[in-house]
Amino acid sequence: MAISLTNSAAERIRTYLNKRENCLGLRLGVTLTGCSGYSYVINYAEEISDSDIVFEDKDVKIVVISDILKLIDGTEVDFVKDGLNESFKFYNPNISGECGCGESFNV
Repeated sequence: MAISLTNSAAERIRTYLNKRENCLGLRLGVTLTGCSGYSYVINYAEEISDSDIVFEDKDVKIVVISDILKLIDGTEVDFVKDGLNESFKFYNPNISGECGCGESFNV
């Protein structure tokens, strides 16, 4: 079980985390939404609970609630720039489909 980061994502995340006090890492989750079912949610991890699983990759802690790990296990997070647009991209081996706009997925 693991969540990993590309070098680009790790660098961008460390930039955000270094600007924030009392931040332990990145919290990665999902929410029910969109036309395909789930959408990724990224927040700051300011605390770690007993129901969390913590991964570390490229000096970044990634915190995931254990209940949703089955949906995103093996996901690689990337940060990409395309002209003026920049965003995090998720490469999740568990998905069986995505909506046309790429904002939601199902497993």
